[in-house]
Amino acid sequence: MSLTPSASASLQPAKMKKDESFLGKLGGTLVRKKRAKEVSDLHEEGKNAINAPLLPSGTEVHPEDTLLEENAERIMLDPTSRENLKFKDLVKVLIDWINSELEEERIIVKDLEEDCYDGQVLQKLFEKLSGRKLNVAEVTQSEIGQKQKLQTVLEAVNNTLRPHGWTVEWSVDSIHSKNLVAIVYLLVALAMHFQAPIRLPEHVSVQVVVVKKREGILQTAVVTKELTSTTEMMMGRFAERDAFDTLLDHAPDKLNVVKTSLITFVNKHLNKLNLEVTELESQFADGVYLILLMGLLEDYFVPLYNFFLTPESFEQKVHNVAFAFELMQDGGLKKPKARPEDVVNLNLKSTLRVLYNLFTNYKNSD
Repeated sequence: MSLTPSASASLQPAKMKKDESFLGKLGGTLVRKKRAKEVSDLHEEGKNAINAPLLPSGTEVHPEDTLLEENAERIMLDPTSRENLKFKDLVKVLIDWINSELEEERIIVKDLEEDCYDGQVLQKLFEKLSGRKLNVAEVTQSEIGQKQKLQTVLEAVNNTLRPHGWTVEWSVDSIHSKNLVAIVYLLVALAMHFQAPIRLPEHVSVQVVVVKKREGILQTAVVTKELTSTTEMMMGRFAERDAFDTLLDHAPDKLNVVKTSLITFVNKHLNKLNLEVTELESQFADGVYLILLMGLLEDYFVPLYNFFLTPESFEQKVHNVAFAFELMQDGGLKKPKARPEDVVNLNLKSTLRVLYNLFTNYKNSD
């Protein structure tokens, strides 16, 4: 009996020693795991520091970048450029243009990246602009189906634009991966080629970060991309050369003769309202004289509430010139080749084309 307490006492330390040994092992395992994670984190931090030494501040290396195949590359829009006011203005103009063109389709675009990547909007837009019907599925949910549709749409677009000197800055993969710069490049090219009735902001450039994988190492570079130049240069890429191009390039001395003839023609009619023109490019730029002239040529009164009699903003002037163009088409004339924006911007050739079109159709009118 006297041995029991001592036996009990001798068992407790043994149990405690066993527990301490177990906790010690567990603690050691946790410490080793923690140290291993720290080493892994440190290795990853060093890897990123080596792989992305040229990234501008604010640009992150996305997980998918580290998964790039050898010699593959990924292009990202620099966050600072995304917030650039001129770039944001360009994006807004393009969105408004698409929505205007596709209004009858009841398609509303709110975000270029999210709404254009699957090819549906681009298909409808190209079909509307070109008057061609593409042989593609109307709705595609799978990634393979979307890329097949994009392939067909972009082939049609490229075949239309390449002969006119456009460098193709987009691809199926870049559009489908929601590369905003590629999407904007494509839309600007379409707008310019089909002479969209919009005014694109001039000299819009952005910076993009190009990430490439070479020998297992990510290499980065910052590249500047010019999305728009001047309106004159952009429109000049596609505009068909006509008599006025030849006149201005090769016989500028005869330009005054043409201008004098047109001034005589317009004043013959505007004088009925006690109005007189001396400078063609400036006095027709706000659209007021064009509207009044159409009313006189077609012998009707244009209600003053249909246009701005004293336009002040660029938009009001564009509205007036566009309205004058509508009156011309209502009178049986072809749609003017010039854009309202070009007339407002004092583009001499555009103004001459519009007035010469009126002259050839109404020169014998009293």
